[in-house]
Amino acid sequence: MHQAKKGDRVRVHYSGKLDDGFVFDSSLMREPLEFTIGAGELILAFEEAVIGMWKKETKSFTVPANDAYGSYDEKMLMTAEIDKFPPDVKIRVGEQLELTKPGGHSLVVTVTKITDNEATLDANHPLAGKDLTFDIELVEIL
Repeated sequence: MHQAKKGDRVRVHYSGKLDDGFVFDSSLMREPLEFTIGAGELILAFEEAVIGMWKKETKSFTVPANDAYGSYDEKMLMTAEIDKFPPDVKIRVGEQLELTKPGGHSLVVTVTKITDNEATLDANHPLAGKDLTFDIELVEIL
């Protein structure tokens, strides 16, 4: 048995929560998360936190917003005229939409406000600007 190191494929259970205690994601009711340490599959700080852990060891750590999904950027807000959306698209606050930009790149936005004529769309990641606290357990080193 060895400690987890860069390059190891591992399985971890985790719960991620915000400063107010809201759990934004957890693997506890499903299969553990599997990834290769150092492969860039996850937030770098998450991958690095697993380095040096033993099988069945648990750990808690906080990832500052800038090391997670970055700071919240007001420039990522945009408005769109409601009548420009296809008729089959339901526009509701909280709804996530995938937009196709010129050149074929897609962008996921969240509807944050609706007026009679416009919808405000937020292209920030939903966790942008938030510190993330994780509780993890190293389930297995494969």
